[in-house]
Amino acid sequence: MNSGRRLSAVKAIVVTVIIVVLAGGVSLGLYARQMLQPMPGSDQPVKVTIAPGTGSQQIARNLQQAGIIRSAEMFSYYLKYKNQGNKFQAGEYEMRPGITLDAIIDTLNQGLTVKEQGIKLTIPEGFTVKQIAEKVQQQFGTDAAQFLTAVQQNTGFTAKVYAQVPAAESKLVNRLEGYLFPETYEWSKDITVDEMIDRMMLELDKKLALLPADWQQQMAERGQTFHQMMTIASLIEREVVLEEERPLVAGVIYNRLQKGMPLQIDATVQYLFDKPKERLFEKDLQLESPYNTYLHAGLPPGPIASPSLSSIKAAIYPVNTKYLFYVTKKDGSKGHLFAETFEQHQQNIAASKKNQ
Repeated sequence: MNSGRRLSAVKAIVVTVIIVVLAGGVSLGLYARQMLQPMPGSDQPVKVTIAPGTGSQQIARNLQQAGIIRSAEMFSYYLKYKNQGNKFQAGEYEMRPGITLDAIIDTLNQGLTVKEQGIKLTIPEGFTVKQIAEKVQQQFGTDAAQFLTAVQQNTGFTAKVYAQVPAAESKLVNRLEGYLFPETYEWSKDITVDEMIDRMMLELDKKLALLPADWQQQMAERGQTFHQMMTIASLIEREVVLEEERPLVAGVIYNRLQKGMPLQIDATVQYLFDKPKERLFEKDLQLESPYNTYLHAGLPPGPIASPSLSSIKAAIYPVNTKYLFYVTKKDGSKGHLFAETFEQHQQNIAASKKNQ
């Protein structure tokens, strides 16, 4: 009896040890997963300086101290797992909390440092590729035509979003329209046109890393491609000024698409002109183009401008309403009046004109 009891006690101890080990393993896995998540997002960049000869473990500690990653130790393990860390370049970097580990690795591998001396280039939100090319010419002296040619023909770009650009899409006016992120850049004077374009798309990569983790799932559930989402984001950018109205206008766009109604967005017609008109006439709305959403239902072939991150968010996370119409208020507020029916829309138009 005593030997039987001892055997039972030993079995109980072994089972207990196994349970403890398994529980510990689960807890460790959950901890590791948490430590590999991005930090809470922020629009304020943080400077990180990497001295020449700094090893990857010290770089990890610098990143943790700057609030860019949660755990230097887990980041170092991640680098070993991804076989990364031996090509990081020294220099001064600007990173925003919320950037993913993969985006950090790409930034360090490519040496996307803050230039101590260089030329600043500010691309306003809603600029077209043509407007960007003209601004590059003004500030860098680079021929705008050379920039536009590179946009249309060059293919050696490294940004991840470049893979989302439709291949050989003849209907696109400018192949990379919408993919050059609007931001203030500071580059060395000897930067090439290809590098400019790539840096702008790499900036879009960084901004996408700040979105909620389910943003791609949201598009998948909608049966939507990245290119389609960016197209909608560009429409929102050109149509809306007030931040709080962007998700509402996004909802209107999706509602009209779902019902097969033409979007009838003035900005798509304005895109057909070299310079936007102060006012569109009826003859303008009859111009034949796949971009003319008065004549053609559905989305235009691609974006019509470079959308901001807030417009991209709105395109991914629209407000769910029954609105099908909106009209600009003419009271100077730059806001809109929204309607569910055409009759309500007509009333809003009349009310808007009264306040002009």
